Amino acid sequence: MIWLSSRSRIAVMVLPALVLFTAFFAYPVLYGTGYSLTDAQGFSEPRLIGLDNYATLGDDPFFWLSLKNTVIILVVSVAFLVPASFALALLMQQRIRAAGALRALLFGPAIVAPILVGLVWVFILDPRVGLLNRLLVPLGIPEIQWIGGDSLTPYSIALVFSWASIGFAMTIFYAGLQQLPGDVMEASSLDGATRWQQLLHVTVPMMRETVGIVSILLVTNVFKIFELVYMLTGGGPVHRSETLVSYMYFVTFTSQRYGSGMAIAVVVLVLGALTSLAYLVLARRGRSA
Repeated sequence: MIWLSSRSRIAVMVLPALVLFTAFFAYPVLYGTGYSLTDAQGFSEPRLIGLDNYATLGDDPFFWLSLKNTVIILVVSVAFLVPASFALALLMQQRIRAAGALRALLFGPAIVAPILVGLVWVFILDPRVGLLNRLLVPLGIPEIQWIGGDSLTPYSIALVFSWASIGFAMTIFYAGLQQLPGDVMEASSLDGATRWQQLLHVTVPMMRETVGIVSILLVTNVFKIFELVYMLTGGGPVHRSETLVSYMYFVTFTSQRYGSGMAIAVVVLVLGALTSLAYLVLARRGRSA
């Protein structure tokens, strides 16, 4: 590297990154987008049909239902997880007994395979054999269709996703809190700020970057939810509990309409990217204001 010019050294460093980007991101995206423009089905030779698959999605009520379910899960999960995991991280900073064991307990669900998480919660939420209804019915509360019904299923999926993700989000917040400069907190305390004032005017503003990271990770994870739906409801009844990814799986591998399935995959990619980009723009405007 010593005998290379500065321009050559830059090229040597950039080329591997460009190759990795192409292999792991650009090529799969372009390949899937190309398939979304065809009528590929099973082992038949795909034929270019342009944007017909996207037009078909516009007329597909199950696609819009899966989009609605995904948006509900996204809004409920992020609205709950960000403040709740931040509050837990603040709690973990306090000198409490068995804090290490409590952190491990909270983080535990994050390392369990999602399909196992779904299996565990089936035995809790199932309306016929689930533990929750068995506890509520003797109290005079009628049997509730937590999963598999018309209205509560996306909220139940959001609950399970939040349970599995809160330890992961809390750990990121806890690491961010550990990096805050102690002299700033000490100076605010000497100025007479209460703990609540320190939290609102010092801690929260300094944690904006971490809040952004956690929010984007949660958004992308919501758009990838599949195993929870597969185990809890299988997408039923009649696709009423599908998310975008689970419906994409059904269209692609069960119905073998690969072109339509890839069109849904492109929609998921675009929605996830736009949501993350919108949050980054809003966060940057908030910092500059």
